[in-house]
Amino acid sequence: MTTNASPKTVAVIGASTDRRKFGNKGTRAFIRAGWRVFPVNPNEPEIEGLTTVRTVVDISDPLDVVSLYVPPAVGLKLLPTIAAKSPAELWLNPGAESRELLAAATGLGLRIRQLCSIIAVGFSPADFS
Repeated sequence: MTTNASPKTVAVIGASTDRRKFGNKGTRAFIRAGWRVFPVNPNEPEIEGLTTVRTVVDISDPLDVVSLYVPPAVGLKLLPTIAAKSPAELWLNPGAESRELLAAATGLGLRIRQLCSIIAVGFSPADFS
């Protein structure tokens, strides 16, 4: 049976050109898993062959997931923008979460999952060494 379902969409906040960083490994994992990936980085024009956006509101497509790879203090500042985009889920990778961020995200009505995005899409971080 053939399906016309579109690939899932993800904004990777904290996407990086440094292939040693998890923001880059996560970006590559989503690409390999067949997702439509929107790397979010205000300082880089391109990551892994994809044009970056400065913020999630610059993405015109609806988002299934926003995957956060930034420190909690940075994530806290970005939460209102993320909430304005209304993603189906906000994925908090290890190191991106804090009690304050969780409380603020919940207060904004975001559906939160604490997990490693790389593992969640079927890979190991070691696959991207």
